[in-house]
Amino acid sequence: MDLTLDQLFARLWDDYVAQNPQAAQIRAFLEARGERPVNDHIALRSFGDPRLGIDALARAFVDRGYAPAGSYEFPEKRLRARHYVHPEPGRPKVFISELELDRCSPALARRVTWLCDQIDPAALRRDDLAVAGRLWPAITADEHASLAAESEYAAWLAVFGLRANHFTILVNALESVGSLEAMNALVRGAGIALNEAGGAIKGSPALLLEQSSTLAAPVVVALADREVVLPGCYYEFARRYPDAEGRLFGGFVPGSADRIFESTDRQEARPDRRG
Repeated sequence: MDLTLDQLFARLWDDYVAQNPQAAQIRAFLEARGERPVNDHIALRSFGDPRLGIDALARAFVDRGYAPAGSYEFPEKRLRARHYVHPEPGRPKVFISELELDRCSPALARRVTWLCDQIDPAALRRDDLAVAGRLWPAITADEHASLAAESEYAAWLAVFGLRANHFTILVNALESVGSLEAMNALVRGAGIALNEAGGAIKGSPALLLEQSSTLAAPVVVALADREVVLPGCYYEFARRYPDAEGRLFGGFVPGSADRIFESTDRQEARPDRRG
């Protein structure tokens, strides 16, 4: 398989929209206003196992011209992340995070390692690894609950596997929507809930980045022993501001991203800010 970047992103989008029809709805009502939404970045999640960490998911992008541009730490959630950029203007950024297994409980680390052990090594060489889905056996509802009690991130990844958990509309590129507040009003007006953790808008002009996101749309998931409804993927909205040299800020704000991660938390977990 030898995918072009356009083909890879098309697969990521098609898979993402299948998990999150709200994204297609939001894009459609913007297009009805005459807009052509620009994707600021996608986000991918990975386990911190050497076989399936940031470097593994980044490989297909790096092979196609992307390069690392910034690193981030999220101590409370036991995550680290890196974002990648492409020299060709207009290409979306790629934000890849991973669970720090050495900071998790031995039980969680063992379970994640076991899941990674079940992956066919050939699958790890796929050009479309970033959109390969779940490469390990389905976990049970009890196993999901156990993972989620320690890490919502680990539980989400164990169930949904490798795929974009969100795409991001760059509000700066919209002509009829002048602010993130206006974007949020449109989304709420469509009956779609926003992630209100830390406020609907995370960040500020002073930080050079404002972000908001929907709450992940619920989807029916077949676990090993029964079907359950869990939060799937979400849509993010970002407004970037110029720095002192007049260049649009191209990075991320860890404090804001920390709360954006919570867009996929189960509703009962959100007040507790579990990772």
